[in-house]
Amino acid sequence: MRILTILIAGIFVNNFILSKFLGICPFLGVSKKVDTSIGMGIAVTFVMTLASAITWIVQYEILNKLGLAYLQTIAFILVIAALVQFVEMFIKKSSPSLYQALGVYLPLITTNCAVLGVCTLNIQNTYNFIEATVNGAAGALGFTLSIVLMAAIRERSELADMPEALQGFPIALITASLMAISFLGFSGMLS
Repeated sequence: MRILTILIAGIFVNNFILSKFLGICPFLGVSKKVDTSIGMGIAVTFVMTLASAITWIVQYEILNKLGLAYLQTIAFILVIAALVQFVEMFIKKSSPSLYQALGVYLPLITTNCAVLGVCTLNIQNTYNFIEATVNGAAGALGFTLSIVLMAAIRERSELADMPEALQGFPIALITASLMAISFLGFSGMLS
């Protein structure tokens, strides 16, 4: 039951973008087209899930046992950077068009605070290995849900008749704020 609670909370209640405001850079930068946002969501899901599992092992099996827990942030960033390099090489070989579409935002997953945030929160919440991995996957699915919804709304808003002052980035910020308010409605779902 706890795993299901972590899963639902990670996707809806504690959505990293819309409730914790982590990962805003790729959220606003890549969410112009649904195809690109799906690709980014898949890449972040892979990195965030694996990073959660690997950083849990690094923390509890290496850092804590050697008395080096103070190196947590550095170790976590190294793990995340290595995973992002792997994802970047894979996407470049398997889907050059997606690689081009993601552009600079793909390497930015390394510094995406949502990925580091979920890894750090797993340790702070004293999750076991399975719970940490599920929380990472749930956070990534919440990220993917948010970015795909935003991309769909932004594609539709390009066709809408709106004042020139709101076109582009201003309407994207308004849309993001309204999405955050709507996801706030999930906050009473779990207690």
